[in-house]
Amino acid sequence: MPTDGGCQLARTPLYDLHVARGARMVAFAGYAMPLNYPLGILKEHLHTRASAGLFDVSHMGQAVLIGPDHATTAAALETLLPADIRNLTPGQQRYSQLLDDSGGIIDDLMVTRPCAEQDGRLLLVVNAARRDVDFAYLRRRLPAPVTLAEQKRALIALQGPAAAGLMERLSPAAARLGFMRACEGRLGGFDCHISRSGYTGEDGFEISIAAEEARALAELVLAEQAVEPIGLGARDSLRLEAGLCLYGRDLDESVSPVEAALEWSIAKRRREEGGFPGAERIRAELRAGPARRRVGLTPQGRAPAREGSNILAASGEAIGTVTSGGFGPSLNGPLAMGYVALAHAGVGTRVDLMVRGKALAAEVVAMPFVAHRYVKRS
Repeated sequence: MPTDGGCQLARTPLYDLHVARGARMVAFAGYAMPLNYPLGILKEHLHTRASAGLFDVSHMGQAVLIGPDHATTAAALETLLPADIRNLTPGQQRYSQLLDDSGGIIDDLMVTRPCAEQDGRLLLVVNAARRDVDFAYLRRRLPAPVTLAEQKRALIALQGPAAAGLMERLSPAAARLGFMRACEGRLGGFDCHISRSGYTGEDGFEISIAAEEARALAELVLAEQAVEPIGLGARDSLRLEAGLCLYGRDLDESVSPVEAALEWSIAKRRREEGGFPGAERIRAELRAGPARRRVGLTPQGRAPAREGSNILAASGEAIGTVTSGGFGPSLNGPLAMGYVALAHAGVGTRVDLMVRGKALAAEVVAMPFVAHRYVKRS
């Protein structure tokens, strides 16, 4: 059983399933999680791109905000993040960031307005490593009468081009969802909350289910020939190819949403009105540009540049740092993300990455590295 610094790790409701299927278990965010299964990281990655992969993401934090009506709950949450929550329609989901008073990112999260008539609720999904920080911050800063209630549920992600066909058989209503939409529904005989988004760049679904029913549902889905269980190793390479951030590497309290190239998630109304932590800094960066910017990088050759590698301008000047890097199985080559001084952030800029004491030529490129295949519906 893996431990983290000698501390016993928590287990998700699918722990026994992972062990039974031969997963290599590792410590992650205080949980014992599968790094990979016997198929291996490379094949798990490619299988998800070609067919469908099932991910256990039950370590993520799930909570519900409860207020007397949607307007009150939305206004309360908008005091802590820059997204437009007020205009969420029932069943709509939105990505945003919890901000500290300097505009730094405490965490990134998903916010969903349920379809049900209980109109004062908002559902939150936050990162596992930040769950306790996030929930304490929310409880401390949310104005009355809005309260937060943590949910002890399992969370499963089904990702890949074959996911929609499987959902069509198990839950036709869920299969009709558009990107960033959600519903309550029956899935293979189980009551679930289902959303359609994904951390791989592929079309996919996230399924929140009672913890005691999670393994039965996972076994049902894994019985499908198209589906393989996928571990954290392939999850990381998939999200990197999709140009998506990982908190603790690409995002932290020192980074603003504009520096992180996430300004698309800041609604026009919120830019104009402000009213969220760090609004002055963020609005100034939107007007004049930030001091640094998250960019995609493709190194020449086969050697990957890992987290912490220095980024140099052609002149040899240090201009930034790699935050995520590795091998992209879909690209059959190395790729990376990092922050560089704004003057060097343009696509096509030539840079050097310091890898094992040697300068490795690279180029700033547009992201995502692999095109997103999310399903958009009217």
